Amino acid sequence: MSSTSISVEIINRFTAIVGEKFALRSEADLAPHLIENRGLYHGSSPLLLKPASVGEVSAIMKFATETGTAIVPQTGNTGLVGGQTPREGKADVILSLERMNKIRDVDPVANVLVADGGAILADVQKAAEAHGRLFPLSLGSEGSCRIGGNLSTNAGGTAVLAYGNMRQLCLGLEVVLPTGEVWDGLRRLKKDNTGYDLRDLFIGAEGTLGIITGAVLKLFPQPLGHQVAFAGLSSVEDALTFFNLASSLCGASLTGFELMPRFGVEITVRNIDGVRDPLETPHEWYVLIDISTSDSAETAERMMNAVLEQGFEAGLVQDAAIAASLAQQKALWHMRESMSEAQKPEGGSIKHDVSVPVSKIPHFMNEAGEAVMAAMPGARICAFGHMGDGNIHYNISQPIGADKDAFIARWHEMNHIVHGLVLAHGGSISAEHGIGQLKRDELASIRPAIEMELMRRIKHAFDPAGVMNPDKVVSL
Repeated sequence: MSSTSISVEIINRFTAIVGEKFALRSEADLAPHLIENRGLYHGSSPLLLKPASVGEVSAIMKFATETGTAIVPQTGNTGLVGGQTPREGKADVILSLERMNKIRDVDPVANVLVADGGAILADVQKAAEAHGRLFPLSLGSEGSCRIGGNLSTNAGGTAVLAYGNMRQLCLGLEVVLPTGEVWDGLRRLKKDNTGYDLRDLFIGAEGTLGIITGAVLKLFPQPLGHQVAFAGLSSVEDALTFFNLASSLCGASLTGFELMPRFGVEITVRNIDGVRDPLETPHEWYVLIDISTSDSAETAERMMNAVLEQGFEAGLVQDAAIAASLAQQKALWHMRESMSEAQKPEGGSIKHDVSVPVSKIPHFMNEAGEAVMAAMPGARICAFGHMGDGNIHYNISQPIGADKDAFIARWHEMNHIVHGLVLAHGGSISAEHGIGQLKRDELASIRPAIEMELMRRIKHAFDPAGVMNPDKVVSL
């Protein structure tokens, strides 16, 4: 809907559903919910609702559809494409799931956990661990992001290589539709071939088809062996060859293989407290290798030693350090997970969350580097990410001494260059961050017309009044 205001009567009706205490209207209360992490989008809203139950969410959505009031669902507000941010100049009502944050059940025998949509990811991880199980999704924002948002963006994180993204980690959903109807799909079955898979429609839909209020998540046995190492290499080509070697030796025990450039390591050491380079001399590229085994620590240690030994023998690895303790393992992962944050003190940063076939990563990186530097001499490229699944965060920091606003103004120009090469290599312009507002128009320009039309039909079927997170992903 395109309304720029809603009446006091409508606000009062919404307030009555959740109670005065949980219907926030003040500028101070609303402010943190109107802007996303990068500051690219700043929306407006007259009201923030914090329901405590599925029944309250249902009542909110039923009334929203009746009155044509736009609702923007928000969980941890950690998204990076503006999917959770209300529109500017509109009267979007924000619906926060932060009060719906319970772990409903943990069944270690069936390896499932049932959680509210507002459950914090770190709390889900801890609940699984308390029962001797692992929930493998791991993100830098895991202390604040929430399960509903993780599912709505089909979050990936650092363990996709071994466990898959949220689509693979979810068995069933509970969803409140825009009409207020509730779909109870909290099934715990790994095999269920009874019609269309509605679950997959809502995962990755970024809150445009309904609000995920509950989920059945897959758990795994806790690894008994775990090793993390950090290696220096001379090229992305060597990193790819080394990845193939590690995959062959470790199979499913290779749970992480992260690629980082020298520039990324330098700024992380410079700008993040407590981070240090574990290697004595600098290298052009680095990889973080994570191995987890189900039988013993000795097996993990033996695997890691074999991977590094063969990497050295093949001339791929120039230097390496193996974490000697849990604290050192966490320190290596902290370096990798802090690389995005480390770019902020360097000035403006133009971000790309892309994926290409793994075998194409070296070609893409080399071609993109040449194209970006030709268009913007002095730009500093921080291209890092999950080499095992082809997801590269191709970020460009402004040239030293450049004007930040002038640099950011070239965002779409840089997007055109990088995304053009991504598509030429059969890749995707959004690997794990979603579409939101940032890439909505670009998505419509690159996807076949029939594909966009099918998306619009699905959107209209679920949300005929157009009130569910409007103008995100696809426009009606």
